[in-house]
Amino acid sequence: MDVMEKLEILTASAKYDVACTSSGSSRNSQAGGIGNTVSMGICHSFAADGRCISLLKVLMTNGCVYDCAYCVNRKSNPARRAAFTPEELADLTLQFYRRNYIEGLFLSSGIMRNPDYTTEQMIAALELLRNVYHFRGYIHVKAIPGADDALLSRLGLLADRMSVNIELPSKESLGRLAPDKSKDSILKPMSLIKEKINENRSDLVKYNHAPRFAPAGQSTQMIVGATPDTDYRILTLTEGLYRKYGLKRVFFSAYTPVVEHSLLPALDTKPPLLREHRLYQADWLLRFYGFQASELLDEAAPNFNPLLDPKCGWAVNHREQFPVEINLAPYDMLLRVPGIGVKSAQRIVKARRAGSLDFHSLKKLGVVLKRAQFFITCKGKMLEGLKVGEHTLLRSLMSGQELASVEPPQYEQLTLFDDTQLAALPAAGPAVLKGGEWI
Repeated sequence: MDVMEKLEILTASAKYDVACTSSGSSRNSQAGGIGNTVSMGICHSFAADGRCISLLKVLMTNGCVYDCAYCVNRKSNPARRAAFTPEELADLTLQFYRRNYIEGLFLSSGIMRNPDYTTEQMIAALELLRNVYHFRGYIHVKAIPGADDALLSRLGLLADRMSVNIELPSKESLGRLAPDKSKDSILKPMSLIKEKINENRSDLVKYNHAPRFAPAGQSTQMIVGATPDTDYRILTLTEGLYRKYGLKRVFFSAYTPVVEHSLLPALDTKPPLLREHRLYQADWLLRFYGFQASELLDEAAPNFNPLLDPKCGWAVNHREQFPVEINLAPYDMLLRVPGIGVKSAQRIVKARRAGSLDFHSLKKLGVVLKRAQFFITCKGKMLEGLKVGEHTLLRSLMSGQELASVEPPQYEQLTLFDDTQLAALPAAGPAVLKGGEWI
């Protein structure tokens, strides 16, 4: 099997992993080196479903000794298997980078033999990139649960960001669908990565040239819809992960049925993309708006209303806290008003120092009055002619766009290249592999 056949198989196998980030790390180019990394993000290409594809997103191998029911790469699933050697993966990354197809690497893997062996293969590939080819571009690597701490520590010194997929929201779901994995085996490397990042910060204070350990932090991913776990369970776990392990991001992946299994949704079940979207909105509220999971959901109402975004849902259920006077409300309360984001709240606080604000001023500051008008007053008065009744409020907040999204269109993540582009690749540049054979 040649490298291009492997690439086709292993990029397709990697597309279900959405925790593909490319920001948070800065590294300047050096004489004799290749590439650099910028902290504000390097991605500039997007797939049809909005996900970024400017990283080479690939598996080391799609062969796996585990039999996780939800995974397309599980050992019992009849599929074409392939594996890169460290040399093939390093050369491939460099050739694609030189052609400006990519600006970094996202590397994950199935489990070859055991976690330690798999991690050793990934380390070998990254050491070639960093130490032989002097590649200074962005690298995001998946840590393998169960691998030795020393190996994970070496991996973190070669990558910009590390992630450990928690996969399922509860211990019970993990035991049913992924019997080869355990909660402890997943959380242990998360804890190690956090400790190493904290140690590295102390080292950098003392020594300017200390090697950097995963400078862009760590992230994780949870599958949504493969199990009966509620949004409340997922969001509570998300909040705990941010608090305990200092994660940069928790990603949610709407489960796409890829294998037939009695414990999983039927193959013709549509991915819950709207539910995934609501969880991302709630995640944003946790990270930037000062909300807690227990404020957004509880045991009595454990799932989000598909017709209302989480912030509007909270506001409707807490009408006693509104209306808010724009010219007097503290910043934290402004953030809780639907239609007011972080930037517009900051602008309001700054602008009202110069004088009182009215509804016309708010529109200029970027406030979405279509939502905010029901929850605010300016100079003690609500918007002229506005009638706020329960049915009027809900009907206005449930815009046509929201209603249409209840049946979201079905997307398919783009492959790295289509057949036409693959056929044209030899004309893209003069790069060669060892032995003079073009990839």
